[in-house]
Amino acid sequence: MHCPYCRNTDTRVLDSRVTDDGGAIRRRRSCPECEKRFSTVEQMQLVVVKRSGTTEPFARDKAIAGVRKACKGRPVSEDDLSRLGQQVEDVLRVEGWAEVPANEVGLTILGPLRELDEVAYLRFASVYKAFESAEAFEEEIAILRAERAAAAIPPVEPERLVELVETTSSTNNSRSG
Repeated sequence: MHCPYCRNTDTRVLDSRVTDDGGAIRRRRSCPECEKRFSTVEQMQLVVVKRSGTTEPFARDKAIAGVRKACKGRPVSEDDLSRLGQQVEDVLRVEGWAEVPANEVGLTILGPLRELDEVAYLRFASVYKAFESAEAFEEEIAILRAERAAAAIPPVEPERLVELVETTSSTNNSRSG
């Protein structure tokens, strides 16, 4: 590591600390030549592997740009897009990807985008999943509706379930007797 003050190549690490939930290491360094101290941060490089096999560093702005097109005319703010971009990057890092296939980036975007705006999700999915017909849109809409319907039914707590079964049993017993 070069000293930023005198450009000496022989610097010494005084202290190292893990930051960003293990995604980076901060090192406190000292230069024996000029005796100045400085800090460096080493962060894991997330690389996207394209279909052609070429690689490029993950760019949150590039991922957001694609989502921004799908959100055009929708009530989605730049803050929402920034949070989505951060969420996607965090998921990819937490899953331990060093080299992530471009396809996986798209899949990771779909989940948070669905929660953010269903119309934008459908637009993005139509390009990402290469919908070729109105039926493909209808199938995806049917899946969204089914998930929404399933989420609308509140889960029954076990105690309440026992209570419902007992009530139903006593009602049925009184009818049969």
